[in-house]
Amino acid sequence: MKLAYKGFNRAGQPVSDTLEARDIADGTEGLRRQGVYVTEIREAGSADNVTVKSGGSSSSFGRGKRLKSVSMFLRQMHVLVATGTPLAESLSTLERQTSDIKFKAVLVDVRSKVEQGSSLSLAMDAHPGYFNAVCRGLIAAGESGGQLDAMLERLSVLTRKQVHVRSSVIGAMIYPALLTVVAVAVLFTLLAFVLPRFAALFASLDTPLPPTTKFLMMLSNIIRTYWWAFPFVIGGGVFVGWTFLKTPAGRRKLDWLFISVPQFGPIVRSFETAKVTRLLGILLQGRVPLLDALALTRDASGNSYYAKMLSRAELAITRGDSLAGAIGDPKLVAPSVSEAVRSGEKSGQLGPLLTTLADFLDEENEVTLRSLTSIIEPIILIILGVLVGFIALSMFVPLFDLTAATGGG
Repeated sequence: MKLAYKGFNRAGQPVSDTLEARDIADGTEGLRRQGVYVTEIREAGSADNVTVKSGGSSSSFGRGKRLKSVSMFLRQMHVLVATGTPLAESLSTLERQTSDIKFKAVLVDVRSKVEQGSSLSLAMDAHPGYFNAVCRGLIAAGESGGQLDAMLERLSVLTRKQVHVRSSVIGAMIYPALLTVVAVAVLFTLLAFVLPRFAALFASLDTPLPPTTKFLMMLSNIIRTYWWAFPFVIGGGVFVGWTFLKTPAGRRKLDWLFISVPQFGPIVRSFETAKVTRLLGILLQGRVPLLDALALTRDASGNSYYAKMLSRAELAITRGDSLAGAIGDPKLVAPSVSEAVRSGEKSGQLGPLLTTLADFLDEENEVTLRSLTSIIEPIILIILGVLVGFIALSMFVPLFDLTAATGGG
């Protein structure tokens, strides 16, 4: 088989050429022995890449329901394969058990390809929305090393952790979000329906109004007069913002905003660091070469700044530098994490150390997140109380002044 490839040599210079090999796995291994780090390899004349380039994979195992479906699939698949059930039969069993219609169609296609002689990792290539590059890379490593059940176990642990982290974040933000919605609804009701009754009263009394009362009456009048324009303004703003965020520049700005906002930035950085260390640790424990593990982790990273950091780490490793120094960006990774990575490199236990470090970071992040939400909730209530009090005082102060003037007269 003639293969076309691209990659980097030991000096870090880009190389591209063709070679003859039995298959893609054999060609990749041969290039590694020659000191070539492969970033892309395919059959000559084919457009189907086997190793995924940056941006060529989904950033996670899917979102929401997809992630839960994949997590359950990998867990059950591990049990079936570990007990000696043939691969095609295992897929058929899980296909019948799956209630998600879309995921069931994915399993049907994967099983069909496996029955036709394809490997499980290659069968999953057609569905990157469910099985990302990390998943396919670990399964390919397990298939080539005869440790598919061990790789499925690692992947099931990884996806369960992702489900747990996602559920923790969503659960922690539900109540503050609900409070915010209630606060906005209360303020809108006051301005749109309650204040107009006071406007008629103030007009009949013909008394001078304080500046705050005038401002609220003007705001209420705008809301009642141009209420029809608000859906268009909000919808247009959402559309423009969504379109901008789809661009690389917009994505970079959003990523930077997430990691640099006071109070929230350190939490986001800690979550991203935990994600990177867990992916990298599991890949290294799965016997995936360091450069390949960095490339897969980079592709699975949800933040462009962390992806750039991992790209720099790839180039640094090809030059012979240490991983700890390559990821030692204090703006993204805490110095304690870099020191832990340095210790793992010296001891030769980098994979297990990264996994343990990710567990520690996730535990710390959960505690921090719960503490933060417990602070946010009273802050929202206080802000709502202040705004409602401001509106109430602005409405009743003219009445108090009128009553005082009448009593004085």
